[in-house]
Amino acid sequence: MLYFDDIEIGYRSEVGTYTLTESEIVEFASRWDPQPFHIDKKAASASIFGGLIASSLHLFAICTRLFFDHEDRIQILAMLGKEAIRIPNPARPGDVLTYCTECIQKKPSSSRADRGVITLQDTLSNQHGDEVLTQQVALLVSRRDNQAD
Repeated sequence: MLYFDDIEIGYRSEVGTYTLTESEIVEFASRWDPQPFHIDKKAASASIFGGLIASSLHLFAICTRLFFDHEDRIQILAMLGKEAIRIPNPARPGDVLTYCTECIQKKPSSSRADRGVITLQDTLSNQHGDEVLTQQVALLVSRRDNQAD
């Protein structure tokens, strides 16, 4: 387990990998983001993407699950926000996605000694190294033994 006190600016980790399947892309998007380029192969082929792609919501869900399963188990109290979200390339069926994170900011709470805020820079890339999602995430994290430094 990692607490606020354990995470330094520059902390980096490969959170995990995930392989996208066509059926999962279609199933997820059919329920949550039914754009034709997510659910219909023929329509997707005629789109600007030239084939099926995963919904951005699906990519967020994959990151959430991989982060939850991450062996470092950061002691998160709450997610405070996401910023600078970019989806520079589409994620496609068969892509093997790798999720990496880096701590770029850290600030102890000025009002509560038992917590602090870290900001992570996240990158989700495919097997070719192409980024399919980048974001900055602010997390409220528990301090070890609820002690101030």
